[in-house]
Amino acid sequence: MSRPDRRDLGLLALRVGTGAVLAAHGTQKLAGWFGGGGIAGTTAAMEAMGFHPPKHSAVAAGLGEAGGGALLALGLATPAAGAAAAGAMAGAVAVHASAGFFAQGGGYEHPAFLGFTAAAIGLAGPGRYSLDHATRHVFDRPWTVALAFVGSAVAAAAVVGRRARGRRAVIDPDTT
Repeated sequence: MSRPDRRDLGLLALRVGTGAVLAAHGTQKLAGWFGGGGIAGTTAAMEAMGFHPPKHSAVAAGLGEAGGGALLALGLATPAAGAAAAGAMAGAVAVHASAGFFAQGGGYEHPAFLGFTAAAIGLAGPGRYSLDHATRHVFDRPWTVALAFVGSAVAAAAVVGRRARGRRAVIDPDTT
């Protein structure tokens, strides 16, 4: 291996930091770690936030965050990992949007930042210090970038749109 490249070291630091935050947040949802509600608590929260079906939404959000975060940290299947995490964060942004931008008021600042960062890593690639590089990018092909991000965008739009329609129906039952 040649001398360390600052870009590769920067991508490693960004991947590991972002991936660890996402993975920790996702394990709160899936396993109740770090003071999280686990599947039962997350399911109840998803129902209260208007996501249906709530248990499927809880599992999808947890897997998008925990799985996407872990894969980002490892630099494995980086386009799919970035897209999955960005898609999960799109749902979180939708939840927090009514509170404005800044996190201190309950806004979407933090999930937006995580989502944009995960997407950027998925698009830029993992760098040389990654499992994708070690496996000769078998899970990181140009076509996987397009497929992962289109799939994630379609799924996020469907989930967020369904939530919005459900919330409108509760507010104004005559619109359905």
